[in-house]
Amino acid sequence: MTTAPTTAETPTGRDRARQIGVTVSEVLCLFGTLVGVGVLGSRVEESSGGALAADATLLAPAGPAFSIWSVIYVGLALYVIWQWLPANATTPRTRSTGWWIAASMLLNAAWLLVTQQGWIWASVVVIVALMLVLGRILVGLTAHRPRTTAERIVVDGTLGLYTGWVAVATCANVTAALVDSGVRVDEQLGESIGVVVLAVAVGVGALLASRVGGRVAVSAAMAWGFAWIAVGRLTDEPASTIVGVAAIVAVVAVLAVTLVRRARREAGGRPVPA
Repeated sequence: MTTAPTTAETPTGRDRARQIGVTVSEVLCLFGTLVGVGVLGSRVEESSGGALAADATLLAPAGPAFSIWSVIYVGLALYVIWQWLPANATTPRTRSTGWWIAASMLLNAAWLLVTQQGWIWASVVVIVALMLVLGRILVGLTAHRPRTTAERIVVDGTLGLYTGWVAVATCANVTAALVDSGVRVDEQLGESIGVVVLAVAVGVGALLASRVGGRVAVSAAMAWGFAWIAVGRLTDEPASTIVGVAAIVAVVAVLAVTLVRRARREAGGRPVPA
């Protein structure tokens, strides 16, 4: 296992610019969060005419699911501090992913702001862009091993949870946009579409596991989202036993895919990411 070097390379002007850029992006992300939780605006579930509420569509996770954001936001704040430490400022990992992480923070804030305006399809564009950026970040992290346990938790853990949750949220966001746009189907077809979308989401999880080595944080966040979709459909409106059971299957599937991928990496003698 590699350890942190005893001496750190002197940060360059580009490193300082990146550190400042990440910090400013975090401040803007926090501003967007204050808007989204209702301190400076309407809560997300009340914005966009309620299209993003927990009972708006068959794929909307139940309310408690969104508590994962608290963990992600704390992790991002810790990342900002971590990337300012001299030993972390000049590593290949930090240099290859720092600006992308800053971009993810800005996109997060942008999503919260556009939903405040009721621009539901604009929110779809933003969250898809966010998902692509997060995927790029994980690829960059996978190219270089973390040097310390703190890095595994603060960087890999946070970005893994962030990516996994956004993967599920993207499916819910697209579904909400369609419903808000007046797309109406009968109950049976709606449930069938819900099951298909869940299957696609599991496919995204499998793709991520393949590309970034089966990260536990990614699959844990996805499983969390699927589980709360199941809770919502089995205990709240709109009720759907079919979608609820499919969401439970999705939990098992995404965890299984990740465990299999990790086992294959271990068998092949390759490092297993966080």
